[in-house]
Amino acid sequence: MRTWFITGANRGLGLEIARAALEAGDTVTATARDPQQIVEALEAFADSLHTVPLDVTDHAAVDKAVNAAKERFGRIDVLVNNAGYGQLGAFEEIAPETVSRQFATNVFGVFDVTRAVLPMMRAQRSGHVITISSIAGMQGFEGSSIYCATKHAVSGWSEGLAREVAPFGIKVTCVYPGRFRTDFLDGSSVRYGDFAIEDYAAASARRRQALDADNHQQIGDPRKFAAAMLALVKADNPPVWLATGSDAYAVFDNKSATLAENIEHWKDLVLSTDF
Repeated sequence: MRTWFITGANRGLGLEIARAALEAGDTVTATARDPQQIVEALEAFADSLHTVPLDVTDHAAVDKAVNAAKERFGRIDVLVNNAGYGQLGAFEEIAPETVSRQFATNVFGVFDVTRAVLPMMRAQRSGHVITISSIAGMQGFEGSSIYCATKHAVSGWSEGLAREVAPFGIKVTCVYPGRFRTDFLDGSSVRYGDFAIEDYAAASARRRQALDADNHQQIGDPRKFAAAMLALVKADNPPVWLATGSDAYAVFDNKSATLAENIEHWKDLVLSTDF
């Protein structure tokens, strides 16, 4: 039996991961700004479920939530950094304070929660830190540059962290979901630019229309994603990077080919800079 700590567990991928873990007989601390949705969705698992209110941008609340999980279950075996939202829109159309809010949740919130959990995992000499990135953390998309920046940030951080904590028996995986059928593109989750710039108007309109058309039509099944997360934590040697979904597979495959082509095309210039 494993104990899980999941952020952003009130809906979407976070809720389905919590459900799958509970169905597998594990115990779960599920957090969200308003955990009432979790209680209602998972009421059948009351004995194994611990819900805690958590805004990952609130430093004091992070420590309080992790301490509450430790008090209830005694340990945390799997941390799932899932809380986040999509700040879309062209870079120039997003105000600096909006950029700061996006990083506060998607990046610094991940850092703070992980920082609070790692001492427990080091003491246990075991644990698995799973951070939900996105295909936007592997490939940049127009109209999503700030969101992409946050997901690239946790990708690089995960890779470095994996090397730092490996001596303590702690595993780290950055997961890159493709497009899953959740509320991600709903107005309750996704956000767009703060103001309009005429030069971007046509491209922004096309991008938003495409995303609206894709809302709740995405190819990915959240319950199958959750099943994949259970398989991940059971693996003896889990990967540092894991794509999920056929569209994510295509993004990884294309990125690999593009990088190989780039380095060979520019090889002479690349190698010309050594002493």
